[in-house]
Amino acid sequence: MSRIAVGGDTPYDVVIGTGVLGELPSLLGEAGIVAVVHAEGLPEIARPVCHALADAGYDARLLPVPDGEAGKDVSVLAGLWSAFAGLGMTRSDAIVGVGGGATTDLAGFAAATWLRGVRAVLVPTTLLGMVDAAVGGKTAIDIPEGKNLVGAFHPPAGVLCDLATLVTMPREDYVAGLAEVIKAGFIADPRILELVEEDPEAAGRPDGPHTLELIERAIAIKARVVSEDLRESGLREILNYGHTLGHAIEKVEAYRFRHGDAVAIGMVYAAELACLAGRLGADVVKRHREILTAVGLPTSYAAEAWPELREAMRVDKKARGARLRFVVLDGLAAPGRLEDPDEDLLRSAYERVAR
Repeated sequence: MSRIAVGGDTPYDVVIGTGVLGELPSLLGEAGIVAVVHAEGLPEIARPVCHALADAGYDARLLPVPDGEAGKDVSVLAGLWSAFAGLGMTRSDAIVGVGGGATTDLAGFAAATWLRGVRAVLVPTTLLGMVDAAVGGKTAIDIPEGKNLVGAFHPPAGVLCDLATLVTMPREDYVAGLAEVIKAGFIADPRILELVEEDPEAAGRPDGPHTLELIERAIAIKARVVSEDLRESGLREILNYGHTLGHAIEKVEAYRFRHGDAVAIGMVYAAELACLAGRLGADVVKRHREILTAVGLPTSYAAEAWPELREAMRVDKKARGARLRFVVLDGLAAPGRLEDPDEDLLRSAYERVAR
């Protein structure tokens, strides 16, 4: 078991290990009622969480929500609010979110909004949730106009990453989560890229020899960044590398496209954009394609989709007024911003990722 501290005004720990549910009470602290918001497809994980809480003296209640992005809906959120009211939850009570990144996003936002904020502990059960969604205090739901457009910053009281939950993940879902790990390598920690390149096939398995180190390194990068910039006023934007086009793809696909797959394509697009702008060498662009392809992630998208994708990017959270902003690389582990790029440049970069 290891712990990674996340600093800021409300510091907390991310606990990483196998079979670590016993750490849950130490992260949760004092509470009476604990609402366990969990993906409805994960009762075999949610029940042990509930039992661990009951054994520690908490009044734990299971609240299932739809799996995946379908759960990040205002109607589901409203249902949770009603459930909290029915349970009589007060500000001294707490919420535990169990599931993938979508479920922890929803549980975190429910905690941020119930009685203007109650404690939350997040138990991510996917690679994506562990290295990205559950760490950093961002919470949100989706609306038809875009992903994560309604949300709040609400740091959890702790995050518990039990690596045992990764064993039953479908391979394609695990590999999709690996996109966020590789992203951390490109923006801040090239050693991640080296570990993946040593054995791409093993990197795509939860029982790979470097799984723990890859997860710890990715979480450490995010912890360092959000400790310095919780509310994305500057540095934290680098974590959105690949997300501008990635979120547009998810919207066009009505959120039926894996987040990691979309981010993988978005990273290649951002690399091509930086290359065309004269800021990144072709060798680093090539490395993007090679490492993502080696683990089984996509690097291209439909050519005819550009007009719809371009329209979707207008609502990107990094935009300032009508000015579109991209996180790009000026070199390996050297992230920067590209502001208001020319439309021809945007289109030309997309032509390089189109199929």
